[in-house]
Amino acid sequence: MEVGIVAQRGNARAARIADGIRDRLRADGVTVRLDAATAADLSHSGDPIETFDRSDLVVSIGGDGTFLFAARGAGGTPILGVNLGEVGFLNAVDPDDAIDAVAAEAAAIADGTAEIREAPRLSATVGDWTSDAATNEVLVQGNRRGPGAGIDFETRVDGSLYSSGHADGVLIVTPTGSTAYNLSEGGPIVHPDVRGLLITEMCATGGMPSLFVDQDATITVTVTGTDRAIVASDGRLTHPIEPPAEVTITRSDPPLRIAGPTGDFFEALGKLS
Repeated sequence: MEVGIVAQRGNARAARIADGIRDRLRADGVTVRLDAATAADLSHSGDPIETFDRSDLVVSIGGDGTFLFAARGAGGTPILGVNLGEVGFLNAVDPDDAIDAVAAEAAAIADGTAEIREAPRLSATVGDWTSDAATNEVLVQGNRRGPGAGIDFETRVDGSLYSSGHADGVLIVTPTGSTAYNLSEGGPIVHPDVRGLLITEMCATGGMPSLFVDQDATITVTVTGTDRAIVASDGRLTHPIEPPAEVTITRSDPPLRIAGPTGDFFEALGKLS
């Protein structure tokens, strides 16, 4: 049994919790690995986050941003989130309960009794390039936003034209990501148990309202009207493209796998107000 731990960088409390979890798991006979930044905070040796897909469980200690970082390396490995953030849609474990909760989840995974939830992730393809998997959203955007910037676009769903016009960009969003960038751009909130994907245009002229489509739909965004644009995964990993270009967004495998207790989605929503 092996558990990987990722703590929010520069957060002393997160590092202390990570150290406590590490000590408890090692006492239970579990192999523990720390990501490089967490290990540095604790003066231990660490491993690249990209290798955590070899673990049986990944523990994220921090806010949703830390969870997204952990998800980049977890692959299909279940992730348990300890919430040190303000809202915590992805993190359901209270920090005061973290050591016992992680130990219990590790034991449940080891004996095959853990209940793991799945959520879709997305990938974008342009030519022979494919993005890393996105937990929240894929963004297709001009090189900058604002007056005189943006992209001309056509958005198609399974080959059928849905919308066209001019916009700062287009977001393709999972239910998990509906409360993130999508919400700030005026997109609707989607309950995480609903299966589908959102298309939300950013400051569009001549566009359409947000559209919810089947999670297995193939969405293409054709970009023209500018000499430079980008594709971004979860707001972190960006890739430049040279229009005219066609970006294809589909559900990717493996899905996000979430371990541990289920948080109260509506309680977390209340923290947004």
